[in-house]
Amino acid sequence: MSETSLNDKQQKKMYEYSGSPAPLVTFLALGIICIFLAVFGGSLLTPFFGFFGIFIAPILFGFLAILFFGLVPFTVAVNKQWQEAIILRFGRFIRLVGPGIFYKWPWIERFLRQDIRIQTLDVMKQEVMTRDNISLMVDAVVFLKIINTPKSLINILNVKLSTVQYSQTTMRDVIGNVELDELLAQRDQIADRIKTIVDKETEEWGVDILSVNLQNIELPDDMKRVIARQAEAERERRAVIIKSEGELVAAKNLEEAVRQMSTQALYLRTLSSLEDISFDQSNTIVFAIPLDMVGGQIMGLAGLVGANQPPVVREVRKKK
Repeated sequence: MSETSLNDKQQKKMYEYSGSPAPLVTFLALGIICIFLAVFGGSLLTPFFGFFGIFIAPILFGFLAILFFGLVPFTVAVNKQWQEAIILRFGRFIRLVGPGIFYKWPWIERFLRQDIRIQTLDVMKQEVMTRDNISLMVDAVVFLKIINTPKSLINILNVKLSTVQYSQTTMRDVIGNVELDELLAQRDQIADRIKTIVDKETEEWGVDILSVNLQNIELPDDMKRVIARQAEAERERRAVIIKSEGELVAAKNLEEAVRQMSTQALYLRTLSSLEDISFDQSNTIVFAIPLDMVGGQIMGLAGLVGANQPPVVREVRKKK
């Protein structure tokens, strides 16, 4: 088997949870043996201390029994459901332990705990400069989860502080490469870009960056007024375009209606409009009607249209 395979298996074994009760069992067994010797082991010390061995044995083995039983609580530790711990033996990493009870050798082994729940880190507000030289105040929030406890405790001194500092630096660099309009319009894409960079860097720290969200983007007061004027002008432009488009559609519809409407229908429509506006008697309304529009259709108006001369002139001609 190759050396690489052996190292991988050894590393995998170290990262597995270990719950061997050997330390607890060892000290309990030593304590029980010492009690037995304190009661019945006087004869064992007689060859060395003579008659005094009978009195020395209970004191010596009793002290050892108390010492071993006193070390029993120090062999047991408990991790909560959201905690993992690494065991260090003489300062060297030995194994990883998970939630629940685990055992360790007193004095020669110690453990370091790590919280593996999702954690929220606030990136402090800082002043950044965009690519178009506009100064902003931006802050963010980072959501992370510890996925490798040994790396998070061995490879980095303070994983939370380091992640915050690196996220802050990355946020300043990324925002410095975009313009203000792009920042305001593509906030989610920029946050994802920051997440990708931070996640790649913190992989060796045993950290998984779940998301990065830009919280507040504070603009200078002058820039706020400029943006407000720009937005107002944009709304006015849209209003003019919508109004002109509506007038164009209305003109087309009216043109189509005129083409399809007969002379009688058009005249009736005109009379209906006069009837609608005649209820208000406070104003004088002058309504111009082309005579050719109603010529030959209404008898009274048709007679006026067909007359070439006034009636008085015709009477004078008859007398002549």
